[in-house]
Amino acid sequence: MTEAAVRRTPGTPCWVSLIVHGLSTTQNFYAELFGWEFVPGPDQLGPYVRALIDGKVVAGLGQLPPDRHLPVAWTTYLATDDADLTAETIRFCGGTVAVGPLDAGEAGRLAIASDPSGAVFGIWQAAEHLGTALAHVPGTPVWNELVTRETSTVAKFYQAVFGYEAEAVVSADFDYQTLHLDGRPVASLHGVGHALPRDRGPHWMTYFEVADTDGAAARVVDLGGHVLQAPREGSSGRVATVADPEGAVFTIVQSHRAEPT
Repeated sequence: MTEAAVRRTPGTPCWVSLIVHGLSTTQNFYAELFGWEFVPGPDQLGPYVRALIDGKVVAGLGQLPPDRHLPVAWTTYLATDDADLTAETIRFCGGTVAVGPLDAGEAGRLAIASDPSGAVFGIWQAAEHLGTALAHVPGTPVWNELVTRETSTVAKFYQAVFGYEAEAVVSADFDYQTLHLDGRPVASLHGVGHALPRDRGPHWMTYFEVADTDGAAARVVDLGGHVLQAPREGSSGRVATVADPEGAVFTIVQSHRAEPT
């Protein structure tokens, strides 16, 4: 199933990227794990490539400058029609804008921000590059979830900035909200309280589709990565939380609704 290259409703997750210390070795890891191929992308922030499946862009990989020692983590980008206005709204609502807004060549305009709890995300104002162009096949981002301490406060931030409608799970022991735009779910918020990893803090988690969660988790280890949470059955499919050799954490999922390829 493909996703048409159309401009996303503001607030929709539209792109994921990862900035690492060793770009070539990271490319090799994801090429082996997901079958990604690569083409050069905008290099305003340093060396950068776009990952392709079947010739369609699905994610970005970049290289940190040698003197920068930032956490290596996947970043979820949320669509906007006006990056500058959204950046101002983020600040007004208690968030922080760390990078930008700035132009990424002819591709579009971006900023890197964090919500009031400290979770980092990007905003993307599309020009030539509309974002991920393929969905629901192995190797593509299939979902984005904010893992945070509790959802009620931070949900108000994202609703104020992006206009989401939030649907909460009514449960005494499960803190979970689904964010909707135009009547459809686009992302989720998961409050995990004291189970939040101390070394990471609140963070956005990218879910990548795989054909076989158990096989992909074993492959991660073979390629020098780590399994943080072993394959298990989740509400959306069979999931596992893993990390690449540089420590970037992501979730792999064999979705119940995945179509055969």
